[in-house]
Amino acid sequence: MGGLENWNWFLDGWIIVAGILCAASTALLGNFLVLRKMSMLGDAITHAILPGLAAAFMISDSRSSLPMFVGAVIAGILTALFTEWIRGFGKVDEGASMGVVFTSLFALGLVMIVQAADHVDLDPGCVLYGAIELTPLDTILIAGWEIPRVVAVLSVVLLINLLFVVCFLKELKLSSFDPALATTTGFNATIIHYTLMTLVAITAVASFETVGNILVVAMFVVPPAAAYMLTDRLGSMIVLSVVLAIFAAVTGHISAITVPRWFGYHSTSTAGMMAVASGMLFVFAALFGPRHGIMIIFVRRQILAWKILAEDIIALMYRIEERDPQQKPDVNDLRDILFSRPVPTQLTLRYLSKQGQIKDTNGTYELTETGRDMARQLVRSHRLWEHYLVEHAGMTAENIHKQAEKLEHFTDRQLREKLNEDTLDTDQDPHGRPIPPEDKVH
Repeated sequence: MGGLENWNWFLDGWIIVAGILCAASTALLGNFLVLRKMSMLGDAITHAILPGLAAAFMISDSRSSLPMFVGAVIAGILTALFTEWIRGFGKVDEGASMGVVFTSLFALGLVMIVQAADHVDLDPGCVLYGAIELTPLDTILIAGWEIPRVVAVLSVVLLINLLFVVCFLKELKLSSFDPALATTTGFNATIIHYTLMTLVAITAVASFETVGNILVVAMFVVPPAAAYMLTDRLGSMIVLSVVLAIFAAVTGHISAITVPRWFGYHSTSTAGMMAVASGMLFVFAALFGPRHGIMIIFVRRQILAWKILAEDIIALMYRIEERDPQQKPDVNDLRDILFSRPVPTQLTLRYLSKQGQIKDTNGTYELTETGRDMARQLVRSHRLWEHYLVEHAGMTAENIHKQAEKLEHFTDRQLREKLNEDTLDTDQDPHGRPIPPEDKVH
């Protein structure tokens, strides 16, 4: 694996640890931003902290970490507060309120920097991509161990976020889905909301310096969104989002030092590759998610279409047999009546033959006893629905065929018995055709 031969656990290990802590911290809170349709709040905060940084520099006349961190956190919290205030006061959606706040504060920050701190160098690359590769170089001494400062800060942030989510999961769930109900159950949904926004601001600021704007926004949004595609349970979604975020952080750094070598380059941005890895995980979840995946939905629809075509074929053969027991349709007869395509029709006929529902006799087809029983139940369902639609829905006999044709495929014996009970006792449908009995007549 090109690039891994120079792996250094002191450097690469701490980089991965920092990425994991950032990913897990942001993903924990990102689930509730996704559910509340406030996914881009992290992006808004990372833009809007600029006046906080400028104000901290103006007050302290220093670029040391603590004043900058405090100023950025205050600006981030104000961003969340102003966003909610404008949304409520101006009656606009979250996206519009975030757009107003972060653009205004970002512009204010630029003016402050130009006027009062023009000689301060702002590296746009650092703002976008962060400096996670430099994580091992800025260390602090804790219990005799030299630990990167960012790792220590993000460890505290992760612990706080984890405790908040675990201790207030029920309140977060209720306030995310139904704030009014949450308030009526005895706790203030507004307090939960603003606490969440404050923690989002602190997490974004704590991660921003190291991993940059791109990865902060990606980890707030992408792993939770991918987890949302994979499960409908909130607890599972939270766990999955953290697992996916950690996986993206690990594979992102490994990819950053290996993949570029395949194309003749030395390396690329670790934060950028972590964001790319999380994006690839989302694409996979969007395609193959068990309930919402695009490919899974496509396959289910195709299976359903083939099932309906198979049922249409045997029901049609039953009707043909009703009119003329000697007539045996071939594939062209079936296609012409059903308006089906050649390949699906041929495949479906082969499937029905293997299932023992029809048999091929020199290119023509006839029902077996098994197929005839199933076809009789389909036709019975169809004609009972026609009878029901005329009698109870007030529809005319001319307009009921298509509706009954859709419903017949989803009608089991219990529902047929219910339809039979709820309609006038008759052995004919509205068109005068016989309604077949439920069981075979011996």
